[in-house]
Amino acid sequence: MNIRHLHAIVAAALAASSLAACGDNDDNDGSGGTPVQALPQLAAATGARLASCADLAAKLSFTDTTISAVNPIAAGTVMVGGKPVAAHCQVLGKMAQRTSSVDGQSYAIGFEMRLPLDWNGRFFYQANGGVDGSVVTALGSVGGGGPLDNALNQGFAVISSDAGHGAQTPFFGIDPQARLDYGYQAVGKLTPMAKALIRIAYGKAPDRSYIGGCSNGGRHTMVAAARYADQYDGYLVGDPGFRLPLAAIANIAGGKTYAALATTPGDLGAGFTQAERKLVSNAVLGKCDALDGSADGLVQDTKACQAAFDLNRDVPTCSGARDGTCLSTAQKTGIAGLFAGAKTETGKAIYASFPYDSGLATGGWGFWKFNSPLVLDSGAVGLIFQVPPENAATFNGPAFVANGNLDSMLAKVNATGGIYTESAISFMTPPNAASLGMLKNRGAKMLVYHGTSDPIFSSDDTTTWYDALRAANSGDASNFARFFRVPGMNHCSDGPATDQFDMLTPLVAWVEKGQAPDSVTAAARGSGNAGGANADLPAGWSAARTRPLCAYPKVARYKGSGSIEDAASFSCQ
Repeated sequence: MNIRHLHAIVAAALAASSLAACGDNDDNDGSGGTPVQALPQLAAATGARLASCADLAAKLSFTDTTISAVNPIAAGTVMVGGKPVAAHCQVLGKMAQRTSSVDGQSYAIGFEMRLPLDWNGRFFYQANGGVDGSVVTALGSVGGGGPLDNALNQGFAVISSDAGHGAQTPFFGIDPQARLDYGYQAVGKLTPMAKALIRIAYGKAPDRSYIGGCSNGGRHTMVAAARYADQYDGYLVGDPGFRLPLAAIANIAGGKTYAALATTPGDLGAGFTQAERKLVSNAVLGKCDALDGSADGLVQDTKACQAAFDLNRDVPTCSGARDGTCLSTAQKTGIAGLFAGAKTETGKAIYASFPYDSGLATGGWGFWKFNSPLVLDSGAVGLIFQVPPENAATFNGPAFVANGNLDSMLAKVNATGGIYTESAISFMTPPNAASLGMLKNRGAKMLVYHGTSDPIFSSDDTTTWYDALRAANSGDASNFARFFRVPGMNHCSDGPATDQFDMLTPLVAWVEKGQAPDSVTAAARGSGNAGGANADLPAGWSAARTRPLCAYPKVARYKGSGSIEDAASFSCQ
């Protein structure tokens, strides 16, 4: 039975049984429309106790799976926000071990699970970032930078995996099955095994299941929402690269542009220096900072800012040499073109526009724009996403960027051929991303957040997706999916932003209690913050500044009185 057929059956059954919702059922998205559709209310999870970690190894046996270790982990071995995580049990293993007939390399889906002794009845799939390739500690992110909590600490059973390859390099892309595991199949294979392991450990399956991550982890989560909507009840999506192959090509296009603008050959950062980026950031603030009613170093009204700011008009044009106080005419043309959306040599749009925002001058922004095209995007496009891939033995990232043709890259990530039966657009992106009917109709929920100064995956792209989701649901998707832009935040964290927040707790409350979040409070991470200080914070900010992150399309606006360092002085409008 395919997922579309199952979706139809589920929808028909729900309609026939006239299931009523106990959750949010008012016009809560600011659209002014009619009340949103009532949906099923899922029951709350109930916990259980892990009887014994020592005895668990003898009980675990799964098809095509090897359990390599079961280890008791003492309280305090893992810390979060400066506090010890309680004692728990670690399970290490591998699934689907094989030797590739294509590249001769050994592959498996490596994983670890961490099982709290006092379990809250919930399962969390930790979707990891980058090209995966490493089984990082299974903690379960709650969202944002400098976390003060994690899913494991909250009592979830958590799984982490390497997504089917054991190195954080792109060379696994030569093997077609490794591509598919990385794209979506590792989640599909691990999920049933993890739930079965939980049943054995606690005497019952998880009552509620969640999946979440940022960057590529956000992409994994969006793909799961489309492909595995029957497996998870809550989806926590951060700065999603859900069109990652296209974003990578667009960043390569940016690398070519910055290289052409650079005053020092080979130094992409010399094409748009830190001083010049600070100049543009300040110009953006000059036009946009007060649009929310408060000049506080944050651009809350991102949409209005794009109309208010004009790079050519609002930034001085150099009449002589570049000195950090102006941009050359060539810079303005090239940079404006990238913010409007990179194009191929023949003028084809590649990915998405990027919003002008306040976080351009940071080191993180510079890394993604100037280093990533040469060392990350080149390998991903050339070896993982293209059909056919480049020759791994002779591949050179900088040369690929300098000499590669963008039209050719775009065609190859959409191509299939020979042993590569799925294109990168197929295995990396969520099919029918704005069609989440199964997720919606079974009572599952999705929370999405994205930094407006993200330099690699654009918040404009996520906004366009969410607008399409709204359109597919009579103009309002707020009864099952909500989107929060994080002003000033770079890629998943940092930037001049209030980037420390917990979205897992409100997601659980929405899934299990019907409490839909209209806003989430976020904090700055100044000196002394338990989750670690954010070096990008402006000197004039309070170390503990807070802001409400507002459910789109609402934005945080100053009430007209009260401290600008306090979230209580702002409301979502």
